[in-house]
This record gives sequence, structure tokens and C-alpha cells, in this order.
Amino acid sequence: MLIIEGVVGVGKSSLMNILVEEGFEAFPEPVLNNPILGKFYDDRKRYAFPLQVFFLAKRFEHLKAAAKVPNAVMDRSIYGDGIFAAMHKESGTMEAEEYGVYDELYQIMIEEVKKPDLLVYLQVSVDVAMKRIQKRGRDFEQAVERSYWEKLNEKYEQFFKYYDQSPILIINVDHLDFEANEDDRAYVLLRIEEALKALKTLQQ
Repeated sequence: MLIIEGVVGVGKSSLMNILVEEGFEAFPEPVLNNPILGKFYDDRKRYAFPLQVFFLAKRFEHLKAAAKVPNAVMDRSIYGDGIFAAMHKESGTMEAEEYGVYDELYQIMIEEVKKPDLLVYLQVSVDVAMKRIQKRGRDFEQAVERSYWEKLNEKYEQFFKYYDQSPILIINVDHLDFEANEDDRAYVLLRIEEALKALKTLQQ
């Protein structure tokens, strides 16, 4: 089971789709068919809590289902999801009581799911992430202020510096275009393959 993590716009879904071509089964992030996400960007305080609970439930379902297939990959996970909830608490878009409910659910769920075999953290600068967000062109993301993306990137760096739920592979993708460039794609796949081989050797 592989999890692809990283900030918005880093290329998680693109890498997941590449891994599907390599024989993995995808469990995509619930963004396109999410009834709350667009509303959240219009009124963060009103929709932060239901949005985070929605994501939490979907990611829990994904992890349970992914544990039943031989090769699974998902773009983002239940682990990184807590970063957004913590940010909402800090900024006041989520009440302390709401965050308490969220965190209790989160702690229960992570004890009930199989941990990933490898988490791949795609590291990126704010400038590069914002360029990719603009290129992607989702309307609700275009209106988000730079300070939000800066804070999110900072929180991601801090969280994955101390992440210990599973083995982790960090790949900086500031100068990589693994979606369009064959050499970059081969490099990223090789890094993942080598990491998985090393883990398998340790388990023997």
C-alpha cells in the first residue's frame, strides 16, 4: 500500500495515475465529487468542520478497502488530513470543540486501519506549488490567498519531519515534471522501487 502525500498542486494525483500504469489500483482523493469543498472556499468557518469530517470518513473507507488489494495507491491520506484540521483550529475557522470531536475520531480511526507500506512525500516550494495550482485552473483554488498556501506548506514540512506511522520517502519535485518528462518520471519511479526493495529486504 502506497500513499502519495504533499501540498495542494504538488502532483499527487498525477503520480498516482502513473503508478496505476505500473499495476497499482488507485483510491483517488474525493475532490471532484465532493459536495462541500466548493462551499468551504466561500465560507471556511461554516464548512471547515463538515468538510474535514467528510474527508476523514472517505479516507478511512479508502484505507480499509486498500488493505484488501495486492497493490494500492492513494493520493493523500488520513494522516496528512489532520494538518488541515489543525490549521482550521489555529485560524479560528474551526471551533476548539469541533476540533476535539475531529481529533477523537481521527485517533480512533488510525488505530483501526492497516498502516501503509510506504508514504511518499512530494516536497515542493510555495512558488512552484502555486504555479501548478494556477495551471490546473480549479476556480475555488484560484481565489485562495498566498498566505494560506505558505502556512500549509510550513505545516506539511513540520508534520512530515516527525512522521512515524510508516516508512517515508521524501522526493523534492521543484525541478521535476514527472507527468510530462520521461526522465523525471523514470527517476521518481526508480526512487519508489528502490525504497520498496529496501523495505522488503529489511522484512526478510
